[in-house]
Amino acid sequence: MSELPDGLTKLLSPAKLNGIMLKNRIIKAATFEGMLDGNNNISQKCIDFHEDFAKGGVGMTTLAYCAPEPDGRMIASYMYIREEITPRLQQLAEKVHQHGAMLSGQIAHCGAFSRNKALHRKRPVGPTTAFSKVGMLYGLYFTQEMDQQLMRDVAQSYAHSAGIMKKAGFDAVELHFGHGYLLGQFLSPVTNKRKDEYGGDIENRMRFPLEVLDAVRREVGADFLVLAKITMYDDLKGGITVKDSLEAAKMLDRDGIDGIVLSAGTSSQNPMLLFHGDSILPGLISHEKNPMVRLGMRLVGKTMFRKYPYRELYLLEAAARFRDVVSCNLIYVGGATEPGSLEKVMNMGFDFVQSGRPLLRDPQMPLHLAALGKNYVNGCTHCNKCAPLMDDPQGIRCVLNDDALY
Repeated sequence: MSELPDGLTKLLSPAKLNGIMLKNRIIKAATFEGMLDGNNNISQKCIDFHEDFAKGGVGMTTLAYCAPEPDGRMIASYMYIREEITPRLQQLAEKVHQHGAMLSGQIAHCGAFSRNKALHRKRPVGPTTAFSKVGMLYGLYFTQEMDQQLMRDVAQSYAHSAGIMKKAGFDAVELHFGHGYLLGQFLSPVTNKRKDEYGGDIENRMRFPLEVLDAVRREVGADFLVLAKITMYDDLKGGITVKDSLEAAKMLDRDGIDGIVLSAGTSSQNPMLLFHGDSILPGLISHEKNPMVRLGMRLVGKTMFRKYPYRELYLLEAAARFRDVVSCNLIYVGGATEPGSLEKVMNMGFDFVQSGRPLLRDPQMPLHLAALGKNYVNGCTHCNKCAPLMDDPQGIRCVLNDDALY
């Protein structure tokens, strides 16, 4: 460790997040595993998946897309948090902890971009009643505007889910405020057309997301780690801007968030901004079973799946602006693949790094970085063939053979 550059030394050194000590500053990002059993629960394969990252030396790994209620699932086969699945969640926590890593659960509600035909409610919920371009191919033509009682119910479902995770031995929860999920739908002027106190300026659009944060915090207590993932900008006409996201970050910081993950893009409208690199569209089409949906994807592909060529640290310019306005921990994500990039992020004052594709490519990346320093080569080609595998029977994984890397 003493021979590593300062930035890598910082990256690989222990650090605290709201009282919990991570053995380093590398966090496995939520990458939708798709490793579920027939009862909307994580499978043993999912437990093994996260144990691999724990063995590989990450400070913390993140269980992706934990819906807080049945209607929070994008499709009916996905997982949702309830007491019944606590034993399996406990098994996951125990396995991760055996290797000195911490465990976070990402709580996300799909809201208006649901494709779930097994809804408990009549329609998918969202900030505004609207025609659903995503749901129409599944017979879900309109979304239901949430009234205050429904908002209270959903906020409580977030809180209840966080409480279950805490009891199961999780060390943190990550509330998804971005990527076009429900809380992000309230934040975006494209999807939030409300005329009441929950719509309009950024303070009003943040009202419900902050009520969710408050409900979660009251459930888990001040000492439990709560993170937020936000969309800094979505590159859509009339959409989320960095200016508004800076204000949103200030409010999260004011209301007690422990750390903010600085992402970008919107899964349902501009997903390639999240990834950069080769398009995920061909893989999504190949895995889609519904012929009408496949046709629709081909028709909208050019407009929805824009080209964003890969470059290292592609979100750094926007993310750097947040350090001046908040005092909470900032977690960088986006194109931090090579040692020089990771070093730069640390030297610029970010507190942690979330890594998705690079860790899928090399689950032992932290150990290899410690051993090889600047000579480490990750090998991720940013082909993005991993992303569409969330609905593959074998789950998400790197399709490249890295057996000969080291």
